[in-house]
Amino acid sequence: MQSRRQFLSFAGGAVLSAGSFVPQRLFAETPGPHRTLSLGTRTIDVNGRAATVFGILDGAGQSGLDLYRSEGLNIRLANGTDASTVIHWHGLTPPFEYDGTEVSQALVAPGATHDYRFDLSRSGTFWMHSHHGLTEQNLLAAPLIVRADSERAIDRQDVTIMLHDFSFTPPEELLARLTGQDATVIGSGTAAMNMGMIRTGPGSMAGTGGMDHAVMGHGNMQMDLNDIAFDAYLANDRELSDPLVVQVDRGGRARLRIINGAASTNFWIELGALSGALAAVDGMDVSPVFGRRFEIAMAQRLDIEVVVPGSGGAFPILAQREGDRARTGIVLATAGAAVARVPSEAERIAPPVLLDLERQLVAATPLAARIPDRRIALDLTGDMISYVWGLNGLTYGERSPLEVASSERVEITLRNQTMMSHPMHLHGHHFQVVGLGAARLNGALRDTVIVPPMESVTIAFDANNPGEWPLHCHNLYHMAAGMMTTVEYV
Repeated sequence: MQSRRQFLSFAGGAVLSAGSFVPQRLFAETPGPHRTLSLGTRTIDVNGRAATVFGILDGAGQSGLDLYRSEGLNIRLANGTDASTVIHWHGLTPPFEYDGTEVSQALVAPGATHDYRFDLSRSGTFWMHSHHGLTEQNLLAAPLIVRADSERAIDRQDVTIMLHDFSFTPPEELLARLTGQDATVIGSGTAAMNMGMIRTGPGSMAGTGGMDHAVMGHGNMQMDLNDIAFDAYLANDRELSDPLVVQVDRGGRARLRIINGAASTNFWIELGALSGALAAVDGMDVSPVFGRRFEIAMAQRLDIEVVVPGSGGAFPILAQREGDRARTGIVLATAGAAVARVPSEAERIAPPVLLDLERQLVAATPLAARIPDRRIALDLTGDMISYVWGLNGLTYGERSPLEVASSERVEITLRNQTMMSHPMHLHGHHFQVVGLGAARLNGALRDTVIVPPMESVTIAFDANNPGEWPLHCHNLYHMAAGMMTTVEYV
């Protein structure tokens, strides 16, 4: 079970690749924060080629954070890269000034630090990632696991699986091919927050190497699926030619904490010979859903409980890209088990990730019953030809913030007027899915929900965290091309 790569122990059994981590600057430690998170570069192996990517490591050399809720989040972010950035705590609900976006704070300059201190309102599987430019695509992201203090006594192994899509082509060039712009303009830092970007030429659907404009049927429609043909799909920084193998006990319980950190890919999770009980989505408990196959959109998380057979063996946990045969994954294996090679392509093309799982989800602790004080309709707009994406026909630079008031119950109906799915993420709040089309339901509490083409999803939340909070598509390239607004307390 040894590998050619270097690894760091993570989350009680899972490991994430550290590669050769290079914090490019040194920092003087000062009293105060409990931990330091260092941003730097590292080298990983992708299909036999060395790739330089970013990393987020804590003071103990672990990727990301694994802490108990009672500790709170009390860290110093140290930017050891050569570029200004900011890190967002995806799924947490901090005070506005600690959200980690350009809306809430200034960028952290190279060599600079920024402190974050706030209580943690809940435990769960969360993650952290860059919210500036396109550096999230280059793996400037990591797990953020918050455990309930009661979990100290639980006899269970946790395995964290972080999914990514990867390209050797710089993300600025990928976006330039999609939009028809000059990659040097995109690389100047205008992308992803200065959204209404000027187009220097028409979008082209032909001759765009690295682009993937596959379509697939959805009802009577032909939906667009994947924007980009990536070079690899990674699970804990590795592809299936050299997967991570996690040793598990015969008859033991394991909780799979699966994080879709991909910039532009939805996946199907395949448990193979194992049966699973889905216990939480986006860090929020749900009534158990049993199965061997679960869908996960960009930025979403799944907590799946499995029991390892007493007879032992090797058990691949796979993630297959929608509309494609490509897949990645890890292997759970008991001591002495033979681990067979798993092909990086499945036999069949995976269907689109839609709302089939969403219809089955019921929140373990739903929002209190209440008539909404404010209802908002928000159209998701844009197309693959122009590659200008927006909300109500407006890009981020043209936006009119959605206004709410403190203590209101707010419902937002997200109406997708495009032929692509959009995973919509609201900062600073957890919302409940209360409507799929015309049907009402008592669905899951989430922070990210997928809205398929020509469908609508209604979410409800309590306006209890004042600020101006981003609401955006979590497909990085859609967000960079304009699909973002803010929810502003007035």
